[in-house]
Amino acid sequence: MPFAIPVVPARRRLLRQGGALLLGAGCGLPALAQTPAAAASPADGRPITEFLYEAQVDIADNMALGQGPLGERRMVPITGGQFEGPGLRGRVLAGGADRQLIRTDGVRQLDALYDMQTHDGAILTVRNRVLIDQPAQGARYARSVIELSAPDGPYAWLNRLVIVGTLESLRPQRQAVRIRAYKLV
Repeated sequence: MPFAIPVVPARRRLLRQGGALLLGAGCGLPALAQTPAAAASPADGRPITEFLYEAQVDIADNMALGQGPLGERRMVPITGGQFEGPGLRGRVLAGGADRQLIRTDGVRQLDALYDMQTHDGAILTVRNRVLIDQPAQGARYARSVIELSAPDGPYAWLNRLVIVGTLESLRPQRQAVRIRAYKLV
């Protein structure tokens, strides 16, 4: 006989104390502090997004690296750019690259590694992994997971985020891509 957990209706009470939400009496659990970001999520726990920054990343022409067992391999040098968002702004540093795999099913997997320098000199390292699909019938899908690494100091809060993003080409007007980054809250 499988183990069953009885469902016992519980009364929950949220208490506000010093700006933090506390899960309080009546639920059978001790009071647990929640961060303001956690309090912003819907009641069912689904994550929501909050705009973090937009970057325009300048790129050079792609370089073919040959066929591999999973598809065609390419590299796209990153040559500069700029970024801006609430509490963040600066420039994209030259020297990074976007490694791309064009899979046999036509889906593109991108893995970009580059650095951004804030207006006050902090260096943020970015790893952006993107999946792009352009089905014959349907809208283009380009979504990413972005990892930011920031030094200790005023931008250390970036190290504590899960970040997702979008990517769009700015060609032919500009040899660049636009990346919009959103933190999950």
